[in-house]
Order: sequence, then structure tokens, then C-alpha cells
Amino acid sequence: MTRSRNAGRLALLGIVLCAFCACAPRTTDGPPSDSRASGSPSPENGTSETAPRFQSPVFEELNAEAGLSFHHFNGATGRFYMAEVTGSGVALLDYDRDGDLDVYFVQGSVLEPGKTPSDAQFPLLHDQAIDRIFRNELDSGELRFTDVTEQSGIRGEGYGMGAAVGDIDSDGWPDIYLTQMGANQMWRNRGDGTFEDVTEKAGLEEDRWSVPAVFLDYDHDGHDDLFVGNYIAAEIDNPKLCRGITGAQDYCGPSAYPPIPDRLFHNRGDGTFGDVTWSAGLRSGFGPALGAVAVDLNGDGLLDLYVANDQANNQMWIQRGDGTFEDEALLSGSAVNARGRAEASMGVDAGDFDGDGDDDLFMTHLIGETNTLYENEGSGTFIDRTLDVGLASPSRLYTAFGTAWLDFDHDGRLDLFVANGAVKAIEQLMLDRDPFPYHHPNQLFRNVLRGQKTEFEEVKPEAAGEALARSEVSRGAAVGDLDNDGDADLVVVNNNGPARVLINRVGQDTPWIGFRLETENADGRRPAVGARLRLELSDGRNLWRRARRDGSFAGSNDPRISVGLGPGETAEVVKVEVIWPDGSIETHAGGTLQRNAYNTIVQAAGGVQ
Repeated sequence: MTRSRNAGRLALLGIVLCAFCACAPRTTDGPPSDSRASGSPSPENGTSETAPRFQSPVFEELNAEAGLSFHHFNGATGRFYMAEVTGSGVALLDYDRDGDLDVYFVQGSVLEPGKTPSDAQFPLLHDQAIDRIFRNELDSGELRFTDVTEQSGIRGEGYGMGAAVGDIDSDGWPDIYLTQMGANQMWRNRGDGTFEDVTEKAGLEEDRWSVPAVFLDYDHDGHDDLFVGNYIAAEIDNPKLCRGITGAQDYCGPSAYPPIPDRLFHNRGDGTFGDVTWSAGLRSGFGPALGAVAVDLNGDGLLDLYVANDQANNQMWIQRGDGTFEDEALLSGSAVNARGRAEASMGVDAGDFDGDGDDDLFMTHLIGETNTLYENEGSGTFIDRTLDVGLASPSRLYTAFGTAWLDFDHDGRLDLFVANGAVKAIEQLMLDRDPFPYHHPNQLFRNVLRGQKTEFEEVKPEAAGEALARSEVSRGAAVGDLDNDGDADLVVVNNNGPARVLINRVGQDTPWIGFRLETENADGRRPAVGARLRLELSDGRNLWRRARRDGSFAGSNDPRISVGLGPGETAEVVKVEVIWPDGSIETHAGGTLQRNAYNTIVQAAGGVQ
């Protein structure tokens, strides 16, 4: 996440050299720099895609209008505790099961012993330093949120990092697990709009510094297990002194403290868990974890775990089918970048960007490095394609945290959103006497197909939306359809700043098909997280998507799937194939699907609803 003083100077030198080499990002609406960018035929491929000019900015910010007001409080008192600049995340979930997404924000606090919010360098803009949950009132006819924190019974009062959503008792009601610098919390959804703290009862206590958490049914028994990624053993009573590139005191990097082991909890089926970290083999290696996803990476039908570690080798825990995992990241090519270097991994997301049927990995990193795109070769081996697809140069100038694969324009290809914000003070901002000199603008990248080659072009802020023109210290980013119009919206959390609600204004202009993939038991239905979907189109395309909640940084996403069919009305769905988490496969005819709407498919229910 950060570097030593000398390494920081090298990073700055690299940025300066990069600037002199004119390694500027591509943009989607500016003058083309060559024939391939302009849409003229390419000698190599014969065709080239023209970047569109959107009729309106991609995202419209609706914080105040929607009543979703949250301001992150980092509690900084001048002691430079690392957690102050690390968090936090955000979760999207339908906690009341009324068909729309509600929002859970994770809050910070004051870490210095004996200090209160009034002692902090930046004011607490809420009446209390607690997490907040907002109910979506979309059934009223417009996007509107109500703060229901008090009614919910949730008291997230520690120093919050992230929130993971799952269903620990398989009753169909989404529950929330909170990671913190301190004691984590498990909040069970009672189904009546309230939650109860079942941390101790469930056996999910963890009082160290946790950041990512992922619910997954790794053993296919129908119950959500839980992976918790732990970071470092930072000290509150005696924080270490670290300095930035100018020599002034600044936040330390992860190497200043030892990493702590991650944990894997197995769901016994009654809402209680057992710690199986040792027996599953995950204790054999660990690092400073900041991101995690649960996805089948080698195509064997079993869920694997990928863990993004800060300034240490990432881990790819391949499941063996007998309850154990083995780290194959180094052999697979996903532990380090193409130059053989471990990077400052913060956020991670998995998605099939190239449409070949397997999930690829995108990682966010530190200023002076690049974000990294690992292309899956189909059997769990990966190639660093960052430079090839045009994602290297645009990311060198920023430190990035949250990220998401999303098809914002519904053309059928997965694009990228990246939330940026530094962890070491930026020298120019310090010279400008900026009170919080850590901010960067966020970035949106469009997936462009030129012949047979995929490239990513950065969307200019004026085309992406006003919120992406701002420079803030962004951390968590969650993607979901907040207004139920079929396209991908975003909620972004800013450290020591306001949350941003970004509503997509261009995706609904293109035909799409949505899916709720669900499993059912005696207690009701729940999202089939981990299921994969293949949509076969009449023009020969096969579009793959995954029902997920994981990904990004310290948060949880919409488990529904929305697939853009591309511009025009010519593409028809021939069939849809669902690969359920237990490995069973179902096929449904395209004629049974409703376009521009969400279709519900329940496992073994016999059809589309």
C-alpha cells in the first residue's frame, strides 16, 4: 500500500520519466491519435471500433437528491495510525427483500487512546461515529433512501473497514459481517427489518485487523462459509514512526509491521461456524490481505480463493475437492507482475473481459506501479496483459483501491471502474497546503474491440460525469442496479469525505436482459452466489457472467446479473445456460426470456419466472 522513503523517490522518478515519454491515457471522446483509434480500417485486423459520443455523461451524482448522505470520519489525531488512511468499504444488499438495493456504509472512529471525536483533525459530520444503513424507497416511484440505522438495531461502533453480505442460516435473508481494526461483528437479519449481533454465538470472533471478507459455499453443502482476510499487526499504543518522500512524518507501509494469518470458517449448517484455517491448508502462507474474491479459476467446478496482498505475493488458493486448498499463485503467474515483482495490491475483481468463458483478474496498486490485468488462459494459468490492453500508463500516476468490472454502456463487454486515493502525502498538494493531501480523480475505462484485440480506453471526466472529475481519497466502490433500470450504478466511499452515488444514464439506452439466479430450500430463496451464466446470441456471441457479491475493496456488490446485448435490436438470445454452484447445468430457451427486465431462474424449478 505504501513504500519506503527511497522507494517512494524511485516511484516519483518513474512518474516523471513516464510524463516525458508522453505515456498519456487514451480517451474515448477526444481527437484520435492514430487510424486505429479513429475507426479507420486497421491493416492488421481489417476493422476498428469507433468510440461513441454519449448523449449525456455516463454517471449522474444523486447523493443529496436521493437522500443518501454519508460522510466518512477517519478520526485522525496526528499520530498517523495506518487504519486512518486505509478504510473504508460499502455494501449493496436487499436487506428487506422488497426488490431493490439498500446501502450499508462502514464508518471510522478515533484510534488514539483517550481521545474523542472532538480531538480529531477533521470534524465528525454525523451525530455519532457509527456505520449507517439506508433503505431504498424505490417503490415510491423515484430513487430515494431513508436512514434506518436506529431501527435496524445495528451498532457498528468500532474502527470499520469493510462489510460482507451472506446468508449464514440459509433463511433467505441477507446477513452482514463487518471487518474492523479490532473486533469484527456478525449481524444476523431477523427478517423484520432488524438485525441481531450473533458474533459470539456463530463462532465468528476475530479481534485483529481484518479488511476483506467473502462468503462462499466452498464445499457445496448449501450453506455459506466465510473467508476473512487479515492485514497486519499494527500497534495502537506504540505506533511506528515513518516518513514520506519529503521527510515529513507520514503513514507507514505494511512492511513496518508483521502480517497476520487469514481465517476460513466452515458453516456447520445451523448458523454456527468452525475455524478450519489449519485443516484447509490456508495457514501455510499468508500476507497483508486487502482484497479477496471467491471464483472457480481453473475450471474444475470448485470455488477457489484469490487474495490480494499488500506489497507481498498474492495468493491463489486452488480447492482440491477434499476440503483443502493449495496456493498456486506463483506457478499460475498471478502472484507477481510480468516483471516478477510483488505489488501493493489493494482491490481485486474477477470477470470475463475477453469473452472466452473464464474469469480474469484485475488488481489495483500503488502510484508508480501499474494496476494489473491477469488474463486467464482457461485452466488457472495467467498472463499479465496490462501493457497490451492499454491499462499500464493511465494507472501509474495513481494509487487505487476499489474497482469493478461493469458493462456501463451495455455493449456486451466488461468495462472497468477504478477508485483512486493515495496513502502517502502527495508533495505538490503539501506545497499547496492542502489539509488532506492524498486525493486523486477516479477513472472509468471502456472495453473496445479492434479486430480481435481488446483494448481499454479511459473515458474523459466530462464524458464520464462530474463526480469523476473530482479529486478525492476514494476507497470502497460497489456496483449494482440501484434504480432497477438494468444498468450498472456505483456507490463510492471517500476516506474523510462524502460518499458518492453515481447513477448510470447511458446503459438503459441499449437492450439488455437481467437475471436473478436463486436456490430454494424450505426457508425460502436466496441468491445463487457463485453461479455462472452463458448467454448464446443469434449473432454468434457467447456472453459469460457470474453471480457474485465479492470483489472491489472491503465491500459487497449486487448479486443480480444484467447483460447488455449491444446497440440495435438485431441480437436475439438463442439460449441461456446456468452452471449452478454445485456443478449442475440447466439450459433454457431464449424465447422464454423477457428483454429489458430481470428474469428469475430458480435451480431445478423447471423454467424461467
